[in-house]
Amino acid sequence: MDFLRGPICIGVYTWREGIRKRSYIGFLILSLLVIFGASFITSFMNQRMVGEAQTDIDLKLIKDICVTTISIFGMLITVFISASMVPNEMENKVVYSVLSKPLNRFQYLLGKFMGIQAIILLNLLLMGGLFFVALYLRQGIPPTLLLWSILLTYFEFLIVSAFTFAISCTSTSAVLPTIAGLFIYITCNLTQYLKDVIERAGQTGEKLDELIGGLARVLYNVLPNLQYFSLKTQIVNSPPNDPPADVLIPNLIIYGLVYAMVGFILAYWVFRRKEL
Repeated sequence: MDFLRGPICIGVYTWREGIRKRSYIGFLILSLLVIFGASFITSFMNQRMVGEAQTDIDLKLIKDICVTTISIFGMLITVFISASMVPNEMENKVVYSVLSKPLNRFQYLLGKFMGIQAIILLNLLLMGGLFFVALYLRQGIPPTLLLWSILLTYFEFLIVSAFTFAISCTSTSAVLPTIAGLFIYITCNLTQYLKDVIERAGQTGEKLDELIGGLARVLYNVLPNLQYFSLKTQIVNSPPNDPPADVLIPNLIIYGLVYAMVGFILAYWVFRRKEL
């Protein structure tokens, strides 16, 4: 229990510091406004259909806007928070006074990471909660599928957060980790397209194509595929209380935890070797 007391204190401090950041507040307010305003967008559109057909189109539009908003703004908040916490404390020399106390580097990093995850969870709960209420008021049915989507989205953000956090431990500025975090998110959402590269490389038989195919195969096997966590198509097109289809929730949770653990281990390995 004494071992966790330090990380918990650091985590609470990180959470309080993070929710006061202007970038976090700005992104969160903007995302909530977009989700809230999505319910009223259809009122200003040209009505070419009436009755249930138009209602169905309106609902799909609202779902599409809200799911996309949660994904984009949630990702931006995740990257900015994960990229800035450690570099800011190194730049302000706060980390030196913290580590001078009976607190080792592992405890410090664990506390920072826990605080970051608390901020990400708060962000997801606020955006997802507003979306849940909006869908429930429109359909009169609890959108339980959305709850599963929020759960999987958190583990998607957890992976991005862990690797962005690892990169932030190498830098004294938040700029490089932020760019790297955005690159990680985009790249890991395109992992499935590496299959096409592998298949095409195997058809030509040329050495350059084989080399590219081998590189693509390595990246496909190493990089996480964030598309596994997306339920956007099901949320938009399926009934709101349907269970997730073609998705093994426990497997995806383990998948996310394993990659997050790898990211945190990399962060500790880098931070342990850093001269402070």
